[in-house]
Amino acid sequence: QVQLVESGGGSVQVGDSLRLSCGASGRTFSSYYVGWFRQAPGKERELVARISSGGTTNYADSVKGRITISRDYAKNTVYLQMNSLSPEDTAVYYCNAYLYGKDYWGKGTPVTVSS
Repeated sequence: QVQLVESGGGSVQVGDSLRLSCGASGRTFSSYYVGWFRQAPGKERELVARISSGGTTNYADSVKGRITISRDYAKNTVYLQMNSLSPEDTAVYYCNAYLYGKDYWGKGTPVTVSS
């Protein structure tokens, strides 16, 4: 069983940066693929970035060069560093952990970017 808690969201201005954190319980968290997803009002949930247990990363085309996913194995935490934020980044951001058919979600942290 893995429990995920997101934090770090908030209201910022265009061009600002935020770092989201996904803290996890569970001794096997380091083995999980972890992804950050987001869901904007009226839109479907979409993948932002994913990191494997070994540290391999993948990004949505829309965020490449602006957003970085990383993980701290000692702290059981995955981070999402977001730079040059725009109103299009406004959404609730969710953390997801997946391994061998086991799929866990956090409750999300909201990000609002104002011009």
